[in-house]
Amino acid sequence: MEKIILDVDTGIDDALAILLAVESGKLDLLGITTVNGNVPLDYVIKNTKKVLKHAGKESINVYKGANRPILIEPFHEYSVHGDDGMGGALKSVEVDTEDVPDIFAPDFIIEQAKRHQGELTLIMVGPLTNLALAIRKEPLLATWVKQVVVMGGLVSEAGKGNTLPTSEFNIYADAEAAKIVFHSGIPLKLVSLDVTKKTIITSKDIEKLKGTHYYDFVKECTAVYRKYSEENYGINGCALHDPLTVGVVLDPTLVKTASYFVDVETKSELSYGQTICDFGNLWGKEPNVEICLEVDSERFISMFIKTLKNTNN
Repeated sequence: MEKIILDVDTGIDDALAILLAVESGKLDLLGITTVNGNVPLDYVIKNTKKVLKHAGKESINVYKGANRPILIEPFHEYSVHGDDGMGGALKSVEVDTEDVPDIFAPDFIIEQAKRHQGELTLIMVGPLTNLALAIRKEPLLATWVKQVVVMGGLVSEAGKGNTLPTSEFNIYADAEAAKIVFHSGIPLKLVSLDVTKKTIITSKDIEKLKGTHYYDFVKECTAVYRKYSEENYGINGCALHDPLTVGVVLDPTLVKTASYFVDVETKSELSYGQTICDFGNLWGKEPNVEICLEVDSERFISMFIKTLKNTNN
């Protein structure tokens, strides 16, 4: 059982990533850390606890993290995730958002990394604020963790971002934090839009969950996302950005990767948050990121559906 911390800004695909992680039976989830992102932090905490309650995993602790980016003003993505971050799903579920451990998420990350040196994987599927704060407080963190797997960025398809033409949301939402992480020396794998946008769960896929505990939730929570995708891209589906990031930890063979030097743009209004990959080694710098180049999307979608179907709920 791989020891992990899952860092989320729980919108729709974060919720699905949480379900994949807790239902896989292959991950020792030490805790879930929350960060401002898709929605404000209070909503993130509430949504995360609702998903865990729905999954019958309320024993997993949720930790309160950064409520804003390091430098810029908070930026949210209601058009994709709905006003509450989960498309109105689980709206009747009551949770206590004050019942969280009295430890700041970056401190929890440091504590667990020190305790489980060389064993801990961090799965980051929101802005990287918590990890950047942890690194700034304890630089040795970069040598303690086994790996950091990040959903974020766009490296080989410039102009096809989802926030700016060059930029992906998680990096754009706190590019200064991403730059700190990318330059920290921490072992980093980037699961970027280049591969995540190829993992589309369609209405047909969702129907395979009919009769299971998660059918109604998955259908309802993805409705606003699927509508957005249909209106903007002509596809009635939901990209499994964050679940794929969990999937890559469960099965690294889902993606083909290569290591390059990648930096983050923090100064340009036109390309703030762009992840720039030096494919030609023009800067002459050592690789700092393992990027994903290809994905077996069909096998991943099958894994995701199978995992949610084979539960004891």
